Amino acid sequence: MSAKRILMITGDFTEDYETMVPFQALMAVGHQVDAVCPDKKAGDSVATAIHDFEGDQTYTEKPGHRFALTATFADIDPANYDALVIPGGRAPEYLRLNGAVLAMVRHFFEHDKPVAAVCHGAQLLAAAGVLKGKQCSAYPACQPEVELAGGHFADIEVTDAVTDGNLVTAPAWPAHPAWLAQFMALLDR
Repeated sequence: MSAKRILMITGDFTEDYETMVPFQALMAVGHQVDAVCPDKKAGDSVATAIHDFEGDQTYTEKPGHRFALTATFADIDPANYDALVIPGGRAPEYLRLNGAVLAMVRHFFEHDKPVAAVCHGAQLLAAAGVLKGKQCSAYPACQPEVELAGGHFADIEVTDAVTDGNLVTAPAWPAHPAWLAQFMALLDR
């Protein structure tokens, strides 16, 4: 395995596990991960939220940890990165309104670089217009967005992930083992 340079685009109220676990796991196996958020710089932090599945009709939300950003968004050139990670949570719903974020997401698809998105991360993919004809899993409430963007919603178990070309997606954090394994396989191609 050769070390890769990976960009993580996140924001306030990103899902705690979906941010911290891939960030730490990818670094643990030797990759460099730069976590960024629009209008923030290296050393700033974002609030996280813990989404849990407790038998209600949707997930519950609780305060999570602070997550420290490792790079400055304004300094990022996606051409300097080998892959992209998009965590879920509430951040994607407002990050998709940022043209610079959408341009970064498109770059990874235009250059066939590996992309991993989990849960509500599909909202960024849909807004960037990169899902046409692609299998994409996400939190079930994102199914209409995936389909309206021309993607094929992958209705899989919450512990599973799906790879379609350069894209690896999963419904939520219980899929981390499958999602990260499939993403790491793409990184080694």
